[in-house]
Amino acid sequence: MRKVAINRDTSETQISIELNLDGTGKTEFDTGLPFLEHMLDQIGRHGMIDLKIKAKGDLHIDDHHTIEDIGISLVRLSMSCRDKRA
Repeated sequence: MRKVAINRDTSETQISIELNLDGTGKTEFDTGLPFLEHMLDQIGRHGMIDLKIKAKGDLHIDDHHTIEDIGISLVRLSMSCRDKRA
């Protein structure tokens, strides 16, 4: 099973992501960014990927740090899953 998790803590954000590439399309989000959650839900649902993301960021300043760190974390997770292929 290609299932991985990551935590990323920076001075601006705290990100926790669980990813299962062999999932059923189940998603769960807590990012404070409804449109981003909608787009991530589409990836999970239509890609049959289980995706759980919890993010706390400096949204009172701007949302770009949260979006950026979620993206960085997703790339690292996908690379980790690729490295675990049979």
